[in-house]
Amino acid sequence: MLKRNNFWLTAALVTGLAIPAWGPAWGAETTADTIVATVNGVDITVGHMIATKTGLPEQYQSLPDNVLFAGILEQLIQQTVLSQSLDGEQSRIITLSIENELRTMRAGDALDAKIAEAITDASIQAAYDARFADAEPSTEYNASHILVETEDEAKEIRKLLDEGANFADLAKEKSTGPSGANGGELGWFGLGMMVKPFEDAVISMKAGNVSDPVQTQFGWHILILNESRLQDAPSIDSVREELEAEIQQEAVEVAITALTDAATITRVEEDSIDTSALSNIGLLEN
Repeated sequence: MLKRNNFWLTAALVTGLAIPAWGPAWGAETTADTIVATVNGVDITVGHMIATKTGLPEQYQSLPDNVLFAGILEQLIQQTVLSQSLDGEQSRIITLSIENELRTMRAGDALDAKIAEAITDASIQAAYDARFADAEPSTEYNASHILVETEDEAKEIRKLLDEGANFADLAKEKSTGPSGANGGELGWFGLGMMVKPFEDAVISMKAGNVSDPVQTQFGWHILILNESRLQDAPSIDSVREELEAEIQQEAVEVAITALTDAATITRVEEDSIDTSALSNIGLLEN
């Protein structure tokens, strides 16, 4: 089916795009039931075109409607004449695919409705308050490090620093870590973002201090704490998308669980089915 869909996009749709763009020449109000073409007595409506557009890849969605219009119409006309040319009964795979597609779309609409109900200004505020209302300002740290393989190398670097060597220059010259090229700078980070020995060393330091050698699973570090700051809770707008995603996930899980628990579901025993049948498309030809 994927290859067929690609064919429509590259042949019918693109062919239609070569037709001059449609202008706003409708005489009456356009509705979903407005007929745009009739093929051997079968009507194609604006509604059909809208539904087709929603399934197009993003690069087509971004085209202006007056440009896209002709391509979609051409696609639907070509699909209609080909569909009408098919003799005999509809194949079983088409029937089953339609059932699956309808199931998928109805399930999507049901979830969209549940999500729309769940995501409100009140629910976002409640989620924000639950996470941040009682949160104390947290300390963030800005540090740099030089990473080497052995303790002796780390001690030698510490000695050079005590003698007045520039930290950033030594990091560029000797650090094996990816931050070395940037003078060892790690930027701002909070608690829990670094491995424990590294974090413990940073917490114990004052701005401008250089650490003794610190061992982690990555090797041996010499650290310098550049500065620290207290970070207040983020504004609700800055975390709105994150909160919405959490509410959405919870709403979906709650809806699916509730509906599944309330449904009467009978599953066959797994060992009673030949699972290789899943790849046997010939079964649909029987």
